[in-house]
Amino acid sequence: MEPTISLSTEVAADPLTVWAMVADLPRMGEYSPENAGGRWVDGATGPALGARFRGVNRNGDREWWTRVRVVACEPGRRFAFDVRTPFGVRVSRWAYEITPTAAGCRLTEHWYRVGSWFIRRFMGPRVTGRADRPGYNVGSIEHTLAAVKAAAEARQAA
Repeated sequence: MEPTISLSTEVAADPLTVWAMVADLPRMGEYSPENAGGRWVDGATGPALGARFRGVNRNGDREWWTRVRVVACEPGRRFAFDVRTPFGVRVSRWAYEITPTAAGCRLTEHWYRVGSWFIRRFMGPRVTGRADRPGYNVGSIEHTLAAVKAAAEARQAA
């Protein structure tokens, strides 16, 4: 599956530190402009292959929740999860790749658009208030990468 959007940033921090930040889904709202966090469910207590999560998102007065399942969990290297509607319809995959560099690591965030045209054209915009999901996600990913970079580098300096 090819990503719909992929953006990267260089981070002057240890790859494991960066991975721990992007894999901590309950705290993702600290970095994302749309995600407000959520909670691990069905016995999950943290990131692990197959772990399930209930995510919460916001856009102004709109709030919605999603079903999330972790599909890749390699500490210090990769973390990915599929997102589904409350009714179980798959709508996207988000993935983070961390590549070590001489100064720390390169963090790449990928967004994969999946799901039916009905979700993309009608239900998605109605629920989220965003008619141009790919256009919005470019800015969202830039925001998230910058926020993770700033927080990871501050931790590394402390």
